[in-house]
Order: sequence, then C-alpha cells, then structure tokens
Amino acid sequence: MPYGTLYLIPTPLGEGDLSWILPAGVQQRISLLGRFIVEHPKTARHFLKQVNPLCVVQTLKLEVLDEHTPAAELEALLAPLLAGEDIGLLSEAGCPAIADPGGMLVRLAHRRQIRVVPFVGPSAILLALMASGLNGQRFRFHGYLPVAPEVRNKKIIQLEKASIAADETQIFIETPYRNRKLLEALVQQCHVETDLCVACNLTQADEVVLTQMISEWRPSSNWPDLHKKPTVFLLHGRR
Repeated sequence: MPYGTLYLIPTPLGEGDLSWILPAGVQQRISLLGRFIVEHPKTARHFLKQVNPLCVVQTLKLEVLDEHTPAAELEALLAPLLAGEDIGLLSEAGCPAIADPGGMLVRLAHRRQIRVVPFVGPSAILLALMASGLNGQRFRFHGYLPVAPEVRNKKIIQLEKASIAADETQIFIETPYRNRKLLEALVQQCHVETDLCVACNLTQADEVVLTQMISEWRPSSNWPDLHKKPTVFLLHGRR
C-alpha cells in the first residue's frame, strides 16, 4: 500500500478573510482531509471551520504536536501516513516547521520516505523580511533572544557585529508582552547607524512595518504600540 502524504498547512497570523492569505485551491485540498496534527485543537478547529463551514469539526481526527511532545511519540503520529492516510500538519500561526515544533515530524517523515507537500500561505518571518528593505539575500533567524537583560544585551551586540561582518540581516522575535523591553534594549545597545525594522501584527488591520536607523528610533514617544502584539525584529548593521 502506498504511503499517505503529509501536507504542511499555513494558518492565519490573526483574524481576517482567508481569501487574502490562502489560495482557493489550498482551501479546497484542506477540506478533503480528515486527520490533522495540531498544536492546539481549539484554534485548529476554528481555522478548519473557516476553511470549510460545512464540515463537522467534531468528526475530524486531531492529534497534538507541541514543544512538549516527546520525540518517542513522533512515530505514532506518522502511523496513519504509513497506512496510506493523508494528514495535514498545522502551525498555531504561520507556516508549519518554521520556528515551530512541526519540524521534528517533517524530518522523520523524510526518513520514512513519506511525501511532504508544503502549501502556500503566510509566514511572519518572510513577510517581515520582504517589507523591511533589509538584505534579503543573506539573513539568519535566531528565534527568541535571552530573557536576562545582561545576557540579552551581549547577544544583541553579537548579532550586530555578525550582521556587519557578513552583511547579513539578523531576525528574531520576542514574547509579545516583552516587545517594548526588547526594543528598548536594541535602541540602547546598537550603533546609531544600524538599521532596525519592527514588523508588528502582520496581515492585520493595525499592521505596522517600520525600518529606521537606531538614531531615528531614539525618541521613544514615536514608537508604535507593540504591547501583546506578535512582532518580528530585524537588524542590519552598517559597515
């Protein structure tokens, strides 16, 4: 029996009309699936109901894969694929396996010779890079920076130096309620001519994408409201 296919399904970065972010063909293919691997069943059901209002979400088979899932459980998640059933892998927001625990499952699927098909959809990281005006040829994503102020500040200085040395955009994120603290640290630690982009609430009505030199970020009275809003930070040092 041929194996099933693992479909990687991007999900919205917030509320809004799905037609703006997911092609009709992708939504149609999602509607044909009956089994999904998700981070949070409640939000996954909400998304799947948006995709197909006629579906009875209680009949869908949902398995959980999150940051706490032991590696030993990944084989069990792939079992239906090995039995010939197709599965959709959902991120909580954005693209599966990009800054997302789904990457572990995708790697194992390749090892088991299971076909993996990525669907088109939103990625906060790529959208932020596209809109930043910073180097899109060479870039690096670091995930979350350290929380402890002293360690975080050292990391910021390291990233700025690495950016200058390699002409490389450095990309990172923060827990939304700590966004302002991170912005304060960046403005304090970076050289005045370093470029900093803040991309907040992408794809939403109050979306903000702002790229300025650190010297232009210094008047904090002009900062956008980042509190508890998903934000991507991009830094590029000047030689």
